[in-house]
Amino acid sequence: MTKEAAGAFSLADLPLRPDLRGRVPYGAPQIDVPVRLNTNENPYPPSPSLVADLAEAVRQSAAGLNRYPDRDAVALRTDLAAYLGHGLTTERVWAANGSNEVLQQILQAFGGPGRSALGFEPSYSMHPIITAGSATEWIEGAREEDFGLDPDKAVATIEEHRPDIVFLTSPNNPTGTALAPDVIARVVAAAPGMVVVDEAYFEFARTGTPSALTLLPAHPRLIVTRTMSKAFAMAGTRLGYLGAHPAVIDALLLVRLPYHLSTLTQAAARVALAHRAELLGTVDALRAERDATVGWLRAQGLRVADSDANFVLFGCFPDRHAIWEGLLRRGVLIRETGPAGWLRVSIGTTEEMAAFRAALEEVL
Repeated sequence: MTKEAAGAFSLADLPLRPDLRGRVPYGAPQIDVPVRLNTNENPYPPSPSLVADLAEAVRQSAAGLNRYPDRDAVALRTDLAAYLGHGLTTERVWAANGSNEVLQQILQAFGGPGRSALGFEPSYSMHPIITAGSATEWIEGAREEDFGLDPDKAVATIEEHRPDIVFLTSPNNPTGTALAPDVIARVVAAAPGMVVVDEAYFEFARTGTPSALTLLPAHPRLIVTRTMSKAFAMAGTRLGYLGAHPAVIDALLLVRLPYHLSTLTQAAARVALAHRAELLGTVDALRAERDATVGWLRAQGLRVADSDANFVLFGCFPDRHAIWEGLLRRGVLIRETGPAGWLRVSIGTTEEMAAFRAALEEVL
């Protein structure tokens, strides 16, 4: 009897790429509990009027689903450019299935075997995972004690390794730390290749925080990525996008799959952009809840990272898993991620955050 017939065949028996062996897939725990605060979602669902407009857009699109979608998503990119501002036009904007596909396309175009990508950790854990998937070498730089980035040290790291791609994240996940434009400009000036600034949580940044989009006119090798999953409360739509020089878009067209954005995805994203005043109307409430959570956690004697995102990193615990489990037993799910001893809580509704505080008080 063969090994396959005996049912003993496993991943280890497949001719997997050697550099992928031993790795684990990305994912946050999906546990059905009353309060889920572990994936940085916007807790406020779309309004009935938005749902109705989405349904109508899908209804109209359904009549043409026998045809392929707009391969280059021109109308959607035009709407995204209008939203982003900063003088961006359709030719300077690109969109894909979530910001992760955007990042994957960047690595396909500018990374690959024999090339490298550098990130400053702790940061978004998908950056090294997507990098590995594209057979690009990952180089781990370091953040400061306060999770910020020292520009002199960052430049020195770039000059030492000469990476083809540099990842910056502002606000940073999982710490919530925003980067000043002069720090980003120093990195872009030092980098020999592309610089990607991941702004997935930018809309939650404190008022007056400038976007890296302001730097695009002077830096054609800079890419600024965004998503509709967070502030737009459209995580289920799977729509990520970027602003860059038109030449960068030309490069991404070489690696994108044909018709990668479905007709329904494009329609839903355009409806969301038309309703952006409503969808982004929850941002101020989430900011206020975030700042209140930071203050409350510090009042409990805990260390808390300053946050410009819709989540808060706090610690430090000798056994953070015990804290995480204690909260889970009380119906509250947060994320066990980031540096050793730290935990991350997404900002939910007022009621959800009250439940989190009550549960943490019991656990502590």
